[in-house]
Amino acid sequence: MEKRRLGRTGFMVTPISFGALPVQRCTMEEAGEVLNAALDAGINFFDTARAYTDSEEKIGRHMSGRRSEYYLATKSMARNKAAMAHDVDLSLAAMKTDYIDLYQFHNVKAEQEWNEIMSPGGALEALKEAKAAGKIRNIGITGHNLDLLVRAVKTGEFSTVQVPFNCVEQGAAKELFPLAKSLDVGVIVMKPLGGGLIDHVDLALRFVLQHDDVVAIPGMDRVEHIEQNLAPTKDFTPLNAEETAKLTAEAEALGSNFCRRCGYCTPCVVGIEIPAMFILHLQYTRYDMKTAIPERYKGLKVKASECVECGECEARCPYNLPIRERMKKVAQDLG
Repeated sequence: MEKRRLGRTGFMVTPISFGALPVQRCTMEEAGEVLNAALDAGINFFDTARAYTDSEEKIGRHMSGRRSEYYLATKSMARNKAAMAHDVDLSLAAMKTDYIDLYQFHNVKAEQEWNEIMSPGGALEALKEAKAAGKIRNIGITGHNLDLLVRAVKTGEFSTVQVPFNCVEQGAAKELFPLAKSLDVGVIVMKPLGGGLIDHVDLALRFVLQHDDVVAIPGMDRVEHIEQNLAPTKDFTPLNAEETAKLTAEAEALGSNFCRRCGYCTPCVVGIEIPAMFILHLQYTRYDMKTAIPERYKGLKVKASECVECGECEARCPYNLPIRERMKKVAQDLG
């Protein structure tokens, strides 16, 4: 399989690599099947996070014996030095490895967070010390705030930047991608399939791969996802005019303000499965499933109408979605 250089890390990685967020939905046994199938297929870059519940543990259980076959990336929401140092050690233990190839700041979206990370006693100090000690090899940053990511890349402190990019969210290509290339910062594309909501998988991934300086990490939690996601890398061809039009039409139908199923909004204080509510509502409206979806909705233990409007979910959402208002709409439409 083709490899792409991940910026100044020097890592030659598969252009379609492994996003491990959905692995937390697998049982321990299922996770082993998926992770090893990905390795067997040639994928050599795996991205996870402390926030993905037991994802790191599953990687440690099933992949530690094949450590020489892949590059390992994880990330932490810690913002101060002590918390970040603790998280690095937790990641090393969970994934049963002596080193992590790339450790990233996870979802940095606010000025206050950025200032805390970069200030004396901030989390950057911990990662620099971890790098000096050989615990990690590179430092990266992830997020959805393009202005903040541009500022981060300009500091020279980061080997990689991870950002959402797909046929709906194309903003990163305007300034961030060329800037990163000029400074030899590797670009990791999250949400290349819009959190799984873009139907034309082949077209969506080819759209991303047309940008030859990026690596995409679609989420995978089933073995069949691996073959499907790797298909565009075989005899790769850019999108033609007809394919571009088809993908553009789908992007317009989705709009820019939709749930990507990242799960950062959870857990809900009253137990509402927030992403599931939005997926059901999207299916109800987009696919005109006016009978089947309300029937499925009736079987849910906790419904959208039970939202207490505390707002905790909105504070955690990286896309700043108006979740409380949307819950009202779900309750109104689905019963």
